[in-house]
Amino acid sequence: MRIDGKVAVVTGAAVGTGRAIAQRLAADGADVVLADIDEAGLAQTADSIGAAARRVHLDLCDDDALAELMACRPQILVNNAGGGAVLRPCFPEADVDRWTASLELNLRAPMLATQLALDGMRAAGGGAIINLGSTAGVGFGPHVSPEYSASKAALIRLTATLGCLQESHNVRVNCVVPDWVATERGLAEQAALPEAERGPELVPLETLTSAVVRFVEDETLAGRAMLLDRGKDPELIAS
Repeated sequence: MRIDGKVAVVTGAAVGTGRAIAQRLAADGADVVLADIDEAGLAQTADSIGAAARRVHLDLCDDDALAELMACRPQILVNNAGGGAVLRPCFPEADVDRWTASLELNLRAPMLATQLALDGMRAAGGGAIINLGSTAGVGFGPHVSPEYSASKAALIRLTATLGCLQESHNVRVNCVVPDWVATERGLAEQAALPEAERGPELVPLETLTSAVVRFVEDETLAGRAMLLDRGKDPELIAS
C-alpha cells in the first residue's frame, strides 16, 4: 500500500514517538491528522510538518470526540497514544479510577478507533492500522505497572486476532512492540541513571518509524507484531 496521498491519523502525535511517526508519514507523502490532548505539543508537531498536517485537540477517552476524529476516514491509522507506565501508585495500590484510566487509554481507545475506522477503510478499498505496543506486554515477568503491561499485552493479542480483517475488509492490522525508545524524554531518563544501570542503547526513532512504514506498505503482513528490542534487529514475533 502506498503512503503517498493517503490520509493518516496518528494519535498521541504531540511528542515523542507520535511526533516522529507523523513526521515520517508526512515525509512519505501522507496527509497527516495529528491527535492529542497536548495542544501546545500538537502545534509544534504541526509546525514541523507544514501544510501536510492538520491537528485535532481531543481526549482519546472521549468517545464522541474520537468519533468526530475518525470522520476524516483515514486509510492509515496509527494507534500510538498511551502511557501511564511511570505513574505511581500502580495496581493493586492504585484506586480503581486510576488503573481503569490506564486500561481505557492503552486498550479501549485504540480498540474503538479501530472499530470506527473500518467502514471508511473498506469503502476506500482498504487500509492499514498499526498499534503501538510495548515490551512491557511481552513475557511472564513482573512489571511495576501491571495495568499498563496488561493493556499492552492485550493490544498485541488483539492485533493477532484481527489478522482476519485483511480478508473481510482489506484492512491490515499490525503491531509495533518497542522497548525503551530514544525520544527526548527517554534519552533524558536514561542519562539520569547511574552508568552501570543504563543498559544497551535505546531503540532509535528511525527504527520505530521504519517499522510503521513497513507495516503500511507490505501487503503480505497482517495480524503480526514486530519486536524492537534494545541492541537487537527488529523481529516479527507473531502471526
